[in-house]
Amino acid sequence: MRVFLTGATGYIGGSLAVRLVDEGHSVAGLVRSPAATDALRRLGIHPVGGSLDDTALLTHEARQADAVVNAADSDHGAAARALVAALVGSGKPLLHTSGSSIVADDTRGELSDKVFTEDDVDPASPWRPAPAKAARVTIDRLVMAAAREDVRSVVLCNSLIYGYGRGLARDSVQIPLLVAHAKATGVVRRIGRGHNVWSTAHIDDVVDLYLRALADAEPGSFYFVENGESSFADMTTAIAEVLGLGPAQPWGIDDAIAAWGHEPAVFALGSNSRVRGVRARQELDWRPRHSSTTDWIRRELTADRDSVRFP
Repeated sequence: MRVFLTGATGYIGGSLAVRLVDEGHSVAGLVRSPAATDALRRLGIHPVGGSLDDTALLTHEARQADAVVNAADSDHGAAARALVAALVGSGKPLLHTSGSSIVADDTRGELSDKVFTEDDVDPASPWRPAPAKAARVTIDRLVMAAAREDVRSVVLCNSLIYGYGRGLARDSVQIPLLVAHAKATGVVRRIGRGHNVWSTAHIDDVVDLYLRALADAEPGSFYFVENGESSFADMTTAIAEVLGLGPAQPWGIDDAIAAWGHEPAVFALGSNSRVRGVRARQELDWRPRHSSTTDWIRRELTADRDSVRFP
């Protein structure tokens, strides 16, 4: 199978690309940086120079491929529309990457008991996203609706992903952000009390679900990608132990926004995003093997007095 994949140099897309190549598929990966083309070739990935703004290129590559995976930018509506339009009437798979911050709240480190399943965010449900996430949900639903035009479209809505990437990008977003800040300042920070909880998934399990979706997902499917959950209090406590620093310290939202920006502070680190991936288990027999971010932190991060070394 020939797969056109955006985000080939990124964390999710790169990990998936390597796995596809390992399983004998041909992968054409979109790449913006000329410096990354040789690195992709060494991984067995055919580099396609361009960007998500190049509609003609996306259209050409999508039509040449047997399947398309958009793993570059969950919020790039023009790219999603171009890929959908290119595949109308083809019956080909189109996997689109979203993120579970679509259900995130603004609790600033406090716990919410709201847990979402796929049914809760169905277009027919009364649920509506926060205004900051409405555009992303619109894109998700555009992709899902392409099923009515003979595109085998699927949205995979990832939760907090951890683990080392298998491609060019090693790190995910949330845990590495906390670790980098602690390394730079000598203090592990969390938003408020850190009682807020995110559902989580290991990158290897994420990639496994993408492969299952490519092979067998029904047109118009939407899957939350999760296996377990963790509070930021527990994750930052584990980071502090590994780094040999004092206890994790609470941080007010204004200071956090000043350091990390509004989106990371409020949605990525200060909110709850609790979801259950019911459909992937029922429809694709997905059986993730990893379930604990804190076990991973304690096992995989190695600390000394001066820095963190990633084995």
